[in-house]
Amino acid sequence: MGSKAKTKKIQTLKGFRDFLPEEALQRKWLRDKIEEVFARWGYDPIETPTLESLELFEGQIGEDEKLFYQFEDPGGRKVALRYDQTVPAARVVSDNWQELPTPFKRYQIQMAYRAEKPQKGRYREFLQADADIYGVESPYADAETIALSLDIYRELGFKRYKALVNDRGLLKDIPYKALSSLDKLYKIGEKKVLTEMQEKGIKKADAEKYLNNMKGLKPSKMIEEIFEYLKKLGFSEEYFEFTPTIVRSFSYSTGPIWEIVVPESGLGSLLGGERYDKLTKDISGKSISATGFAIGFDRTLDAAVKEGLVPKFTTNSKVLVTIFSEKQLDLSFKVFNMLRQAKINCEIYPDPKAKLQKQLKYADKKNIPYAVIVGPDEILKDEVVLKDLNSKKQENIPLQSLLARIK
Repeated sequence: MGSKAKTKKIQTLKGFRDFLPEEALQRKWLRDKIEEVFARWGYDPIETPTLESLELFEGQIGEDEKLFYQFEDPGGRKVALRYDQTVPAARVVSDNWQELPTPFKRYQIQMAYRAEKPQKGRYREFLQADADIYGVESPYADAETIALSLDIYRELGFKRYKALVNDRGLLKDIPYKALSSLDKLYKIGEKKVLTEMQEKGIKKADAEKYLNNMKGLKPSKMIEEIFEYLKKLGFSEEYFEFTPTIVRSFSYSTGPIWEIVVPESGLGSLLGGERYDKLTKDISGKSISATGFAIGFDRTLDAAVKEGLVPKFTTNSKVLVTIFSEKQLDLSFKVFNMLRQAKINCEIYPDPKAKLQKQLKYADKKNIPYAVIVGPDEILKDEVVLKDLNSKKQENIPLQSLLARIK
């Protein structure tokens, strides 16, 4: 007797995701919005490889190096998937500094990879959207990138959003292993932060001192200067505030640091930025000042959906051109070609033998707004039937009027 073959079910890896058209179109909407704002401020795109030498990232990230996706490639080289975009961008800028227009204003929207515990808004493969200015030491550069951060959330339609700003220079007397714990203050609270510092070998009295010192910080002169620039760039004081408990745990942070929050979202920080003047020197030996940020793309999209800011998407198609019968196929193709040449998103039903009712059900399920029907009666009058699939109303119109009606 033969045995039944077992069906193997292969699932996506934990922390990795598939996106069906509705989600993919929402993501495209957000990406396009962000890119429009980047371009409006004069930032140009760059792209970097998914795979880099492990050496590039080592010593630059801090405690989270344990999250690297690292391995040996077939050539025996130690490599890592892109952990973030800041470090590879610093490499690109260092390698091409003589050829680049300086100051250099760059943006980058690509996937990053971190082997961390997946949770809501946090994944192992995720899209990052970064923007940076290289070659400017002035606090104006920090102010511009903070203003650019704020402008993105304004353009997305959020009513309340705010930049929480601090200065890593104010935290210079606190050791990094304490800072990496203090960075979790909003997430886990004071008691757990103090416990974590002690577990790292920091004495209880020192842990308490570091926490109290941080909470008692006052804005530096640099922060005050940045806030004046922000006002000149069109943002009143309701959109930014000095927040001494913002730490940013990247070891390459050197100056102003900031996060964007949308209070109603309940999602914490949606964007994080910092100045990182030493990074290019660590990588290449070239001293190039830099400041910029990375958007938490998934969290921002979640917040926009929660606020009702994302349009409803199901398909790119605006029109389905039906096939009444194989005898009328040429006219269906004529209409299809005419719509595409007019830059109208459309499709023709791909089975000439399918019944009209099946074609209309397909359009309805896909939420295509309109269907064009070309039957034998319409052919004689040089007309088509335009059916509104939302209202279910239809009308006969001259073929030459079709484009104007759909547009």
